[in-house]
Amino acid sequence: MQKNKFYSIILLIAIGISSCSEYQKVLNKGPLEKQYEMATELYETQKYSKSIQLFEKITPSYRGKPQMERIQYMVAMAHYNTKQYTLAAYYFDKFVKNYPKSSKIEEAAYLSAHSYFLASPIFSLDQKDTNEAITALQNFIFKYPESDKVEEANKNIKELTFKLEKKSFEIAKQYYETKDYIAAIVGFDNLLTEFLGTSFREQALYLKFKASYELAVNSFFTKKESRLIDATKSHERFKRNFPNSEYLKETEKLLINLNEELNSLITLKTQN
Repeated sequence: MQKNKFYSIILLIAIGISSCSEYQKVLNKGPLEKQYEMATELYETQKYSKSIQLFEKITPSYRGKPQMERIQYMVAMAHYNTKQYTLAAYYFDKFVKNYPKSSKIEEAAYLSAHSYFLASPIFSLDQKDTNEAITALQNFIFKYPESDKVEEANKNIKELTFKLEKKSFEIAKQYYETKDYIAAIVGFDNLLTEFLGTSFREQALYLKFKASYELAVNSFFTKKESRLIDATKSHERFKRNFPNSEYLKETEKLLINLNEELNSLITLKTQN
């Protein structure tokens, strides 16, 4: 039994070496038709990386020929299935542009947008791909409003938008934590302006008020009054939007201090 198992392993290795040798032979010196045939066979058996190599080699020779539509689609799918999403998006975009009458045009348009979505990085990194993904998904929905992929596309957009919101919030929060209060206030304002329905709204208004408070009470005399007034307005906005917030007890105490500082300042100015 052990001997049979050993021979089976040897046979499989030999077949693998032979197959690899045949692939290299076709890749390097095979006729064009054979390269196309093998590339297609490798793609259909999900050996995508090898199929990509062959497709790349034969593409120049098939430009303008009927087979090219199928080749471009398989190349895009091969990159998609090997999780090379940026390249997949590029090739699907190319397919959509080159073959607008293809029966696979809607599928390719969606997979292009979905590839951008899958290429989107975690929120802490540069979000160029995220913005491209949102645009691609919105364009797909606009062009194919009756597609059964619209619901998923909208879900993807919501997820990507949350990622952008989180990045914007975390940047402003970091400014607050490093005591760069002016930058923090600007950052929270940008978040609230750009993402009107953001789920970070309560925290953003709360931290903006605290940043305004710290900036005001620690300001030089010449800027203190206007900053104290700005801070009280910031609190009014926070309370108006979240009258039952868990942070209100804390902020109301800070507001008392702001009013005391402001009254003292006004009294001092009157006396002078």
